[in-house]
Amino acid sequence: MGNIFASRVFLAISFFAALANSIMFTTYAIYQVLALGLSPLELLLIGMVLELTVLLFEGITGVLADLHGRRKSIVTGMFVLGIGFLLEGSAIWLGQANPWMSAFVWLLIGQLFYGIGATFISGADAAWIADEVGESNAGPLFLRAGRYGLAGSLIGIPFSVLLSMAGANYPYLAGGALYVLLGAFLLARMPETGFDKPDRRIGHNAYWLGVRETWLTGVRIVRRQPVLMAMLGVTLLSGAASEGYDRLWQAHLMLEIGLPARWPEAAWVGILAMLSTLLAIPLLRYAENRLDIANSPATVRALMLLTVVRIGAVILFALAPGYAWAIAAILVHDALRTLSGPISAAWLNRFLESRTRATVLSMMGQSDALGQTAGGPIVGWIGSRYTIRASLLASAALMAPIAALYRSHGRRLRNAEPE
Repeated sequence: MGNIFASRVFLAISFFAALANSIMFTTYAIYQVLALGLSPLELLLIGMVLELTVLLFEGITGVLADLHGRRKSIVTGMFVLGIGFLLEGSAIWLGQANPWMSAFVWLLIGQLFYGIGATFISGADAAWIADEVGESNAGPLFLRAGRYGLAGSLIGIPFSVLLSMAGANYPYLAGGALYVLLGAFLLARMPETGFDKPDRRIGHNAYWLGVRETWLTGVRIVRRQPVLMAMLGVTLLSGAASEGYDRLWQAHLMLEIGLPARWPEAAWVGILAMLSTLLAIPLLRYAENRLDIANSPATVRALMLLTVVRIGAVILFALAPGYAWAIAAILVHDALRTLSGPISAAWLNRFLESRTRATVLSMMGQSDALGQTAGGPIVGWIGSRYTIRASLLASAALMAPIAALYRSHGRRLRNAEPE
């Protein structure tokens, strides 16, 4: 498979990034909801700051990756992410040390670093590996990387629980340190042989002319391919729908539904994360063996079906009469969302050109960020005004147009082939 070492590095990135994220985000509500006492609106405001940052920087960093190389962009992003998460983990101490800046403010600053770092990596990682191994080999590798990511998530879950019990902020400190170490590893070992650096124009405006031309070329590519326009709509709606669920599901489970008292909340959250990951692994393996990403009809049907079932799971979770129903809904939703990501990424990359791949993928990231920025505060306000249960129902309602978009554009998407 093309560049074997590059494939191994990509799998290592998938594993260790998922490990770090799992350590931090499995028990994030223990830190933000229980230790810091943030309200539903404050939780959504944290997400809004993150997505606004992504919205502002995604296009810029995507173009930089296409102009200067994806390796530089990815390595920079890893270090910036590490700093951001270390700041978030230190927010509880920094807030106590400085009465003029609360822990909430320090969390917002950490989210700024998180957003900027994420945009340096978003699109650049997929563009890098597609150029290194070739587009025909990239699809199966994305699905394989998904399994490596699940393995990293599975290992990170018990660490998250144990660290959270020792100190609510410790998971963020550990995850931030892992990102810094991953950045150092990539700086030393990450190859880049498939990137063709674009020619520069002569003159003092060369750099910004290159930025402008790369961006406009990406826009033209998206506009002339209906499938890419449709996927922009899908990412916009997905962003609007996902923010409420992602920020509030743990709060709903702990504060409105309630969990048996025989185990701490961190242990319950860890068990749920582990079970959903274990459920996703065979599903992803099945998709890797049975789903042909080059077969557009099958891929579109799979994505539409996964979306419909996820909508039902969110509704069930919001209306669950007890924790048993809620747990079942969480497991179904999270496992299917894990499955949807690699399928969507592998299929989308078939329609992109190497020279603007990172730019177009960044446009998709901006569309997602715009949806989350617009949808998050509304869903947060509903939770503060009424209940978190109402916020989750609003999130499910925002997901419905995604399935409708797949259905209404189904013929166009099914017949779409790369130009």
